[in-house]
Amino acid sequence: MKRAVCASLLGLLPGSALALQWNMPEGVTEISREVYGLHMLIFGICVVIGIGVFGVMFYSVFKHRKSLGAKPANFHESTTVEIVWTLIPFLILIGMAIPAAGTLIKMEDASNAEMTVKITGYQWMWEYEYLDSGIHFYSRLDADSDRARQTGAGVDVSTVDNYLLEVDNRVVLPVGKKIRFLLTANDVLHAWWVPELAVKKDAVPGFVREIWTKIDEPGVYRGQCAELCGRDHGFMPIVVEALPQDEYDQWVASQTGGSMTDVPADSSAAAPAAESTEVAMADAAAASDAPAAEMDKGALMTAGEKVYKTNCTVCHKDAGTGMPPAFPSLVGSAVVTGDPATQIDQVINGKNAMPPFGHLSDQDIAAVVTYTRNSWGNDTGVVQPADVAAQR
Repeated sequence: MKRAVCASLLGLLPGSALALQWNMPEGVTEISREVYGLHMLIFGICVVIGIGVFGVMFYSVFKHRKSLGAKPANFHESTTVEIVWTLIPFLILIGMAIPAAGTLIKMEDASNAEMTVKITGYQWMWEYEYLDSGIHFYSRLDADSDRARQTGAGVDVSTVDNYLLEVDNRVVLPVGKKIRFLLTANDVLHAWWVPELAVKKDAVPGFVREIWTKIDEPGVYRGQCAELCGRDHGFMPIVVEALPQDEYDQWVASQTGGSMTDVPADSSAAAPAAESTEVAMADAAAASDAPAAEMDKGALMTAGEKVYKTNCTVCHKDAGTGMPPAFPSLVGSAVVTGDPATQIDQVINGKNAMPPFGHLSDQDIAAVVTYTRNSWGNDTGVVQPADVAAQR
């Protein structure tokens, strides 16, 4: 008992780890530090007001109780007292509102950003597009956390690093640059929230909203979707990895095939000649009209297994047994063993409780359809990327 009381008291000390867990993080951006400072200022004001109000109240109850012979007062209101206790709260609110309004204005000012990242929320993952460098990827809950969260998985979640807070693809950003985020959603309301960056903004279907950050310290900062968006709302974390500029440049080069593709500040200087533009457009048109390359069954199965484990095991399970009736078994399924066009259409557009996966590439869809049609005893042939492209 004594040990528990001591632990509780230690947790109230400002320097304790437990106290830090109870409080909001100070963060690693100028805005996050301003928000933290405002939070602590207003918290302090509220504590002082609470102590004053409850102190006077308890003193009055104790000192003027009937057993001490106290008699009720017979005076009416005092205009002076009314003015004082109206004016003081008004001044306190004004004193809190002025700095808070200044911080809110700064939060919304995304002008003069040095790079832009577009973020799209899906059920239940995030899509990131680096508009200045052409990098594009999806970010989902990592495989270890996804496996551990399954009912009956038999995995001790305490052994999983950053359980439910790790992803397969992190958002990599440079330190010391003003970064603008453009947020939208593909299906329902989501919210992109990273506490240590003091960034939280709703992603609304049909609208593009913006917010910004400028990270001061390298590190890994974790967040989550903060808008209830459906069954797997709790399983779409956000991980931001902030790197020094030189390391960030190396990451960009690795993602773009070894070449930096940032859009130059002077776009007119980088504009190609008219003839070069026409040639490039002709090449692009030819490439878009070209049929997708065929893949052999082995390559499709290997790629399809990865796509399946990333996107499908949540509902259909590793062995394809599903969770009937909402998510039927794929073993011997009429859809999986029937006309490939029906299955492709269902993967692209979704059906009933199954969300659409049209954001996947033709190759990924062909691979996962092939995988399901040739696993768990199914044996119904190969689907090629061209088959998927024909149904888009």
